[in-house]
Amino acid sequence: MNFTEIAKNRQSCRSYDETKFVEQEKIDAILETVRLAPSACNGQPYHITVCRGQTAKEVAKATMGMGMNKFASQAPVLMVLSEEPYIRTAAVGAKLKGNDYRSIDIGIAAAYLTAEAAAQGLGTCILGWLDDEKIRKLCDLSHPVRLVITVGYAKEGDPLRPKKRKEFEKLVSEKV
Repeated sequence: MNFTEIAKNRQSCRSYDETKFVEQEKIDAILETVRLAPSACNGQPYHITVCRGQTAKEVAKATMGMGMNKFASQAPVLMVLSEEPYIRTAAVGAKLKGNDYRSIDIGIAAAYLTAEAAAQGLGTCILGWLDDEKIRKLCDLSHPVRLVITVGYAKEGDPLRPKKRKEFEKLVSEKV
């Protein structure tokens, strides 16, 4: 699959096959791709905690407040993306330019993660609704949790939904 095909076929999976184990080779491929993702000053100001088994179930519960993300408990793997401190050069740039490079870098890492998972035949869903304090305790993290990404095989018959996106003309402008 080329990248455009991945982008056309990747969607937020909300129905996982709980009977299918995610192979370690696929997890390793995903993590290596994230390791290669660009970041401000190559600082990679994030940490990824891979959760399986009971820890995954507990992290999933910590994303279900107010009835949200009920499907998360079906996913055999949850990847927790937490924030790490800036490296010095990125910290200086962030302060001088008033830009939150960590959030940008975490977003790029999440995009790489979900794209590689799709290339590996896996479904993902990026969750921003979460209980930071609970997940920090579960994963022994000292810095804020920014995202949790569910990873697994979609249930058989899970249809590819039409993409709802802005019209090209409303999204892009060009100046010469």
